[in-house]
Amino acid sequence: MTEPSHLSRRDFIKSSVNFLFGLSGLIGLGGLIRFFSYQPDPGMPVEFDLGDIANYPIGSRTIRADIPAVIYNRAGELVAYSLTCTHLGCTVEEDGDGFACPCHGSAYDRGGAPTKGPAQKRLQRLRVETLEDHTLRLYTDGGGQ
Repeated sequence: MTEPSHLSRRDFIKSSVNFLFGLSGLIGLGGLIRFFSYQPDPGMPVEFDLGDIANYPIGSRTIRADIPAVIYNRAGELVAYSLTCTHLGCTVEEDGDGFACPCHGSAYDRGGAPTKGPAQKRLQRLRVETLEDHTLRLYTDGGGQ
């Protein structure tokens, strides 16, 4: 009969350390695989259907919080401005005839020009296109008119 072999303390510690190093290497490899397979969010769409042109009568000012943008119909010419503050990207709010940023106090007139800092740039002008079926499409890709 043979006696069962006993694992010495030194061999046990050595095996345990090797196991823990192997486990940490596999966990690190899993994290690395997740890092390289990251899929960023697709981001905000660049085209928005605004509906029928009749919803924007001459002289109107329509705020679309879902975009965020303001659309003016000035004597038949449709003009749109982004409601994203050019200072740090907060969404500006209506303030009388213009807009104000709730984050740092910037103010803009109805044409998007800054009237009070810290913002230095005007609100981005957005492109509005009238389609053949008399509906409107807004583009936020920086293709201002």
